[in-house]
Amino acid sequence: MFRFDRRLLLNFDWTLLVTVVIVAAMGLANLYSATYSSEAGASSYFFRQLYFYLLGSGLILAVISVDYRILLTLNYPIYIITMALLCIALFFGDSVASTQRWIDLGLFRLQPSELAKLALIINLASYYYRKDTGKGFTLRELVAPILLTGLPFTLILMQPDLGTALMLAVIFVSMTLLVKLKARTIISLASSIICLIPIAWLYVLKPYQKRRIFTLFNPELDPHGSGYHIIQSKIAVGSGLMFGKGYLKGTQVHLKFLPERHTDFAFSVWAEEWGFIGSIVLLAFYCFLILLALKIAGSARDKFGVLLCFGIASLLFWQAFINLAMLLGLLPVVGMPLPLFSYGGSSLLTTLLGLGIIFNVGMRRYMTSNP
Repeated sequence: MFRFDRRLLLNFDWTLLVTVVIVAAMGLANLYSATYSSEAGASSYFFRQLYFYLLGSGLILAVISVDYRILLTLNYPIYIITMALLCIALFFGDSVASTQRWIDLGLFRLQPSELAKLALIINLASYYYRKDTGKGFTLRELVAPILLTGLPFTLILMQPDLGTALMLAVIFVSMTLLVKLKARTIISLASSIICLIPIAWLYVLKPYQKRRIFTLFNPELDPHGSGYHIIQSKIAVGSGLMFGKGYLKGTQVHLKFLPERHTDFAFSVWAEEWGFIGSIVLLAFYCFLILLALKIAGSARDKFGVLLCFGIASLLFWQAFINLAMLLGLLPVVGMPLPLFSYGGSSLLTTLLGLGIIFNVGMRRYMTSNP
């Protein structure tokens, strides 16, 4: 007979849940304002995001109902299914703005590249957990993780989606640095990355991607083209001053000067309407959320749980960092959503799935590990 272990509820991190709900509420309020019109009121984007939150909540309940260590047996099936979805999106998916990133599922369009981030974290965590001897990984032992990262990286780069592809590389570096590496391995990896930079510039980056990098240093070179996004974003952020213009009163937003205001540049909307103080409050909640995830990682019952939580926390941190640096003109403009804040079903569901895994690890930290 099934017996529910009350310790699961006792060890559930309610503080993390409240933090997630607050950030999500801020994101929904911001999306409502970013897509609001006086004629129609709330937009379809707002209601679809609500639907994704409801769906994501169900996914979290499903994830926490089973022991996270089941992922040790499901990691490769998850990886294979994700690679298959990436191939379907690349060769048979919907084309939008000269990119092949989406699969039409009827109710919504799935972006497999978002799921690839979580699939990579699960597979890297599984590999490092199984192969860690405590002596430090050699370069030969990193061949498998490099291949696990390289395949989705290449498929996503072909879509093309440079931002998401680079995020996979950042996840690999973050999780690899967490495990113990031999000194020669670190030197070899660093040297390889340095050597690959000019090759990527000459043979991988497309002309429009190079223009974005040049625009980073001088947006005024192309104020109506590649520099337009950065210029308008800076105006929106700066015009918020200390306390902002007020909710639903952002001129850059509602006069439609700010592009992609509900997706990549959602934070610019928030900064214009809530100002410096409101921006600091939102960033404080993000920092607290990531610290809570790292705290759960530190208390996990095994190294697999540590690696899972750290990988997901690093994904949240780097996505937020790159998004904010991008809209402030500190990094080139790439497609990088702000977790729990930017509109997007696939991104939101992936984030909520990742948070579900963190909740799962925290709930089961009291259990003894199987040998």
